[in-house]
Amino acid sequence: MTLENHMAFMRTGAMYNDLAPELVQARADAVVLSNRYNASFGRPAAEREALLRTLLGRVGQQVHFEPALRCEFGRNISIGNNFYANFDCILLDAAPITIGDNVLFGPRVGLYTANHALDMHERAAGGCYAQAISIGSVIGAGSVVTRDVPAGVVAAGVPCRVLRALTPADRTGFAP
Repeated sequence: MTLENHMAFMRTGAMYNDLAPELVQARADAVVLSNRYNASFGRPAAEREALLRTLLGRVGQQVHFEPALRCEFGRNISIGNNFYANFDCILLDAAPITIGDNVLFGPRVGLYTANHALDMHERAAGGCYAQAISIGSVIGAGSVVTRDVPAGVVAAGVPCRVLRALTPADRTGFAP
């Protein structure tokens, strides 16, 4: 099976073989590319974004990761404009990860689309499944998001739950 066929199958949410040689190689390639990006810290933004475009599926304008960025495949990650991730971001993208415009990540944010099979024999054989992640809400630090959170809300906790809707009262009047 080709890498593209594996990726398409993984997006269905069905169990897939996480140990398939094509996936193992794609992970190794992503480590090499993310190391290259991480080593470029301090270089001009345009140069760093060009490196990101070799790793990620879609990269908007003004996208910045502090060291160190880690991703599983990279190609299933789409990032909008004006994105910033603080230190030690991990994006495990067996399924698509979509990050919109004007999104900020705190330190050590981890987005994990995949989960291993629970049955010990299936897990040992490489059984995994994945579900897509799309960012459109404000999530509190330390939260563990296990299900959909609607856009336009503040959510936090373990497990994460909606605390309230964002309202005009959240505006502070800040203007640079």
